[in-house]
Amino acid sequence: MAGDDIEARKAPGGRGPLLRIVAALSVALGLAACASAPDGLLVPGPTTAGAGRVDMLAATTRAVAENPAVLFSGDRGDGVSFANIVVSVPPDRQVGSLQRPSSPPGDPRRDFTVTAVAPLDEAQTRAWFRTSLGKSRRVFVFVHGFNTSFERAVFRFAQLAYDTDAAAAPVLFSWPSRGRRLEYKRDNHNASYSRSDLARLLDIAAASPSVSEITILAHSLGSWVAVEAVRQLSMKHDGTPRKIKNLILAAPDLDVGVFRRQVEDMGPRRPQITLFVAQTDRALQLSRFLTRGMTRLGAIDPSREEYMRQIGGLAGVTVLDLTALQSNDRINHDLFAQSPAVVRLIGDRLIQGQDIGSNDVDGFAPVEALGSAAGLVVSAPILVLQAAGPN
Repeated sequence: MAGDDIEARKAPGGRGPLLRIVAALSVALGLAACASAPDGLLVPGPTTAGAGRVDMLAATTRAVAENPAVLFSGDRGDGVSFANIVVSVPPDRQVGSLQRPSSPPGDPRRDFTVTAVAPLDEAQTRAWFRTSLGKSRRVFVFVHGFNTSFERAVFRFAQLAYDTDAAAAPVLFSWPSRGRRLEYKRDNHNASYSRSDLARLLDIAAASPSVSEITILAHSLGSWVAVEAVRQLSMKHDGTPRKIKNLILAAPDLDVGVFRRQVEDMGPRRPQITLFVAQTDRALQLSRFLTRGMTRLGAIDPSREEYMRQIGGLAGVTVLDLTALQSNDRINHDLFAQSPAVVRLIGDRLIQGQDIGSNDVDGFAPVEALGSAAGLVVSAPILVLQAAGPN
């Protein structure tokens, strides 16, 4: 039980092993940070034959960086800044892979590179929604997580938007993460600082007659920003705006009980909510220690009774357990983006508003229900729990 784990942490002699675990997690996260690309990669350069293209709108509460090749820093800005960023996607790459440049501007034959950057004012941003949507008129909003610089958010979202191939206009919302693993507390405050700005951006998109549907995908600490923004809109409009169809939370860094209250506050007229969880997520293990809290929502075992009680009664919530998936991510925090199966699931099913729990989905086979509030679906190695409660 999660409570048992908390008690073990308090027990005499139990803290030494935990501190060793935290040290190991910090080293792992540090190695991941050391392996990441250098700053200053948002220098526009050429593309190459056969390369893909992602034309995204970026909205950020970050301050403008002194270095124009960085664009935005990890500090808070004055209001929201907008930019149109075009990213070139290298040809002949595997779905889920992200090749960042080792030095600016990168080689478009093998790297994700930026080919154009243009600042926008709010009027131009509203015009972007009118001119950049395809026939589907869908919008795909991404909110990044902890320890993420602006350029890392740009490249990760470009990879997701391209690999999902969902015919949806990509919109990045970037809050002021410092991009440093030891600044979790500051990132947490900056995430909360930005939630109303995301709510306003979603309101702008929902109000546009050019937009038909909106899907939000939030990662890690960005899940707090996204859920709070949707909660604000739901309370403002007496229900979530009908165009916001899907809220996808990947490795959500949220307290389970707080999440339940947030969803209840949205009321019955709320989007479909999908959670990607993994008990092997080492970043969320560290987050749990840093917050001195219970198991984070993104690291739960959804089949355990305590979590069934918390989530099983929330209608419209689906939990996908990715614990058994394998990836190149040593800390298992980016499974949602690195697994080709999950990336295709996001694009082929979730963004298009289809029910992933229905038995017409390739590879899924329903099994017996767990209690009266949920059913379980299995697609090795992905386990799916669907809530069917009254709320």
